[in-house]
Amino acid sequence: MCGILAVLGCSDDSQAKRVRVLKHRGPDWSGLHQHGDCYLAHQRLAIIDPASGDQPLFNEDKTVAVTVNGEIYNHEELRKKLVNHKFRTGSDCDVIAHLYEEHGEDFVDMLDGIFSFVLLDTRDNSFIVAHDAVGVTSLYIGWGLDGSVWISSELKGLNDDCEHFECFPPGHLYSSKSGGFRRWYNPPWFSEAIPSVPYDPLVLRRAFENAVTKRLMTDVPFGVLLSGGLDSSLVASITARYLADTKAAKQWGAQLHSFCVGLEGSPDLKAAKEVADYLGTVHHEFHFTVQDGIDAIEDVIYHVETYDVTTIRASTPMFLMSRKIKSLGVKMVISGEGSDEIFGGYLYFHKAPSKDEFHRETCHKIKALHQYDCLRANKATSAWGLEARVPFLDKEFINVAMSIDPEAKMIKKDEGRIEKWVLRRAFDDEKHPYLPKHILYRQKEQFSDGVGYSWIDGLKAHAARHVTDKMMFNASYIFPHNTPTTKEAYYYRTIFERFFPQNSARLTVPGGASVACSTAKAVEWDAAWKNNLDPSGRAALGVHLSAYDTETSLNNKPSKVIDSIPRMMEIPGVAVQI
Repeated sequence: MCGILAVLGCSDDSQAKRVRVLKHRGPDWSGLHQHGDCYLAHQRLAIIDPASGDQPLFNEDKTVAVTVNGEIYNHEELRKKLVNHKFRTGSDCDVIAHLYEEHGEDFVDMLDGIFSFVLLDTRDNSFIVAHDAVGVTSLYIGWGLDGSVWISSELKGLNDDCEHFECFPPGHLYSSKSGGFRRWYNPPWFSEAIPSVPYDPLVLRRAFENAVTKRLMTDVPFGVLLSGGLDSSLVASITARYLADTKAAKQWGAQLHSFCVGLEGSPDLKAAKEVADYLGTVHHEFHFTVQDGIDAIEDVIYHVETYDVTTIRASTPMFLMSRKIKSLGVKMVISGEGSDEIFGGYLYFHKAPSKDEFHRETCHKIKALHQYDCLRANKATSAWGLEARVPFLDKEFINVAMSIDPEAKMIKKDEGRIEKWVLRRAFDDEKHPYLPKHILYRQKEQFSDGVGYSWIDGLKAHAARHVTDKMMFNASYIFPHNTPTTKEAYYYRTIFERFFPQNSARLTVPGGASVACSTAKAVEWDAAWKNNLDPSGRAALGVHLSAYDTETSLNNKPSKVIDSIPRMMEIPGVAVQI
């Protein structure tokens, strides 16, 4: 992921230099364009056309300038429709300025991809800002006392200079001409009306295969994140199956590499190795200790910009793994985020009282992804100049999956239907199997659980040593908004407030009761959950099955990386898989 910063209507030209705080997101190139009191800045992570795709990008006469963080997967198709336009680069994002010339502000829905961009039209000094459908990329907007508008990929790009700032809502466009937001993304599921399309496993399979294969568009080494769970294993399986016929394979080779992280002996490591052996990938296994993770917590909170307990628990191992992956020369990975929200994969969905409530909960979860899993996947990887692509959050795939009658998604033990049954069934192919049966039907493990249960227990113990009972007693006075209810939450909150002390910053983080990653509304599905509010999957009482027979104490074990593969940039014709 790249980093963008736009300062619009600001007379202080030094402010645009704040883009340097986003350099970790785009270490390959820095670009800055000024027109009057408007500044567009860009930190580039070069994935497509590394040689000539530097930003900001322009139309033919440079009257329209764009700074973009994202990937436009249908850019070749769009270029063919823009026959009267001349493109300066081979960048996938080069189509944006030209689409604006043809269609004005109404072109955003034509883009198939993930993106955050600011477009400046110097002919009338107007600008538009747009954010992708569900917020796979991170984006913030702020307003200065001098009347300036600020746009940044991360909080740290604007929090010290804006009187007020907030998350830029996904699926929305901001126009200086109207002075406000409007939603450009209007899929049928957004209204939360209950769909009725019969479940067709082959339709769902084809839609997801298309979502994965379009994300193989790259001019740099790449890979897949593989935890051994259903979602990442399907991503790896489809990638391995179709990689050989892609441009990426011709450039980097058809050998797929996979990457996993966990505490030694964790469920994910074992399952990931089995899937990697089955698919024939070159597998990289990274170990970390509880102490390694604790030592990284402050850096994680600074980069991920949240105090949400679940997000920090899961971001830390991903943050550690991303650093190792980048050190191998890898710049892009494909990951499995979004499936649990779309298909009701979290264990608390076992208690959904009706198909209507099941569907509404999935809608709520997708709408909130930009504050949770998308935020984690984007920022934990971008901290090290690594891009994460998430095929489950493909626009077309979401439309297909969310149009299915939710009765088919309901979990029914007596019929042998576990969580995400419709997805598992779609890839249960006896003749040409995608995965071993027991992996295809493995129970959900949240990432922060699957890397090793000692990880969460260790975090709680660490927080208990730093947060006293007296501090918890006064928590509501110190933190009246989203008051932390556990010592772990209090510990994270104090770190967050040190980096981001503004009230606007704390308002960007959601709150409310949760069990096993549920919304506050879903806590009402089971009376017992009200006394066991913890985001870990183990909090779904009566549902979760531990993947451990025994748990070994890991706190004193040294950090270790198992990786016999040398730097990928030094291996011609090899694609790197995470």
